[in-house]
Amino acid sequence: MENLKKDRAILRELASKAAEIAALPVQEEKKRLWRALNSLKPERPMVLIDQVCWHEMNVEDKLTLRCEDKECRGYEWHFRTILYRWEYFPVDMVVEPFIGVGKAIKNTMFGMSIEEETVATAAENDVVSHKYENQFNSTDDVYEKIKIPQVSHNAAETKRRLELAEYLFDGIMPVRVEGHSPYISIWDNIAMWMGVEPALFAMIDNPDMMHALVKRMACGYQTMLDQMVEQNLLCGPQSSIHCSGAFTDELPVSGYNPEHPRIQDIWTCGLAQMLGTVSPAMYKEFEIDYVIPVFERFGLIYYGCCDPLHDRMDVVRLIPHLRKVSMSPWVNKEIGARNIHGDFVFSNKPSPAYVAVASFDGDLIQNDLTETKEICRRNNCPLEFILKDISTVHNEPERLRKWADIAMKVAQN
Repeated sequence: MENLKKDRAILRELASKAAEIAALPVQEEKKRLWRALNSLKPERPMVLIDQVCWHEMNVEDKLTLRCEDKECRGYEWHFRTILYRWEYFPVDMVVEPFIGVGKAIKNTMFGMSIEEETVATAAENDVVSHKYENQFNSTDDVYEKIKIPQVSHNAAETKRRLELAEYLFDGIMPVRVEGHSPYISIWDNIAMWMGVEPALFAMIDNPDMMHALVKRMACGYQTMLDQMVEQNLLCGPQSSIHCSGAFTDELPVSGYNPEHPRIQDIWTCGLAQMLGTVSPAMYKEFEIDYVIPVFERFGLIYYGCCDPLHDRMDVVRLIPHLRKVSMSPWVNKEIGARNIHGDFVFSNKPSPAYVAVASFDGDLIQNDLTETKEICRRNNCPLEFILKDISTVHNEPERLRKWADIAMKVAQN
């Protein structure tokens, strides 16, 4: 590892700064507040900012990578973004006092490739438009093309990763091996394999094929989880779940062995974004009925993303162990809060358009957040503000700091 001396020095300086932040008493206070929210006994709304347009954020070269080795650059990016968030928009983020080293897991998933055309607004922006080609026209296509996931672990590679991390960070922060945090997404995959419109039309014109497709994928997720358990590849207690704080007193459950995490010890998240336009009955038929057997294996569930779920909470609440429900910018907040009514966390997704428009309007943001807070107060809903899917801030990075200041003011008043 002689050739990594320069990179090691860079990383150790960054890790030292992160370790100092992780040791601050406020980290435990924020964990306590997240646990209260996730127990449905919040002291105040919680706030996070995630999925940032980093290509517009490089203030004073603070995000410029200086390491040469590819693996070291990964660690460098990890620490630079942590330090950047903490300096400019920390809100309720928690900086953990350890470095995670991912197990070398290979997952074939469903054996599908994506056939598409893409259009980008800026070369450095990884948010692009997609035009997907439909690869399914019959039930035979389903059984021929969808493969059952095969999971394997390269123990030697995991050992190598761990040894490198220990060399890089020894004496600064402890390192620990981390397993897989499962994510259940049937319809996002279908959208990429078929395109949204062909898939929606097929639900009406060829429902047998679509049922076969969803059933095969649900079975594939079950098999994937079985393999993860058998090979001891699951993660331990999570810090976050779908851009939200995951700290809780309820997990892991009784009998937990940190050397062998179980499915019931962890969170998972799921979503069916493209089904936001179908009826609640069809939503249940093609999504909820299939994911219930998968979700019932987990300790807690975060459900939803950009899909408007306010008008279908009667079927969403059928999900076992449901704890957080996404309320996207396209929901009717009043109806959503009334239908949640304190049974779950109202995971509000303020519109990222408010930080993307030509002229930043702080009053508009404050009024929107205050309205959401008041609606949730009237309906006894635990609340979190999660600003995400930020594709641009109009090349004004200070907008996220301004949004953060406004959001924390609303949350704490």
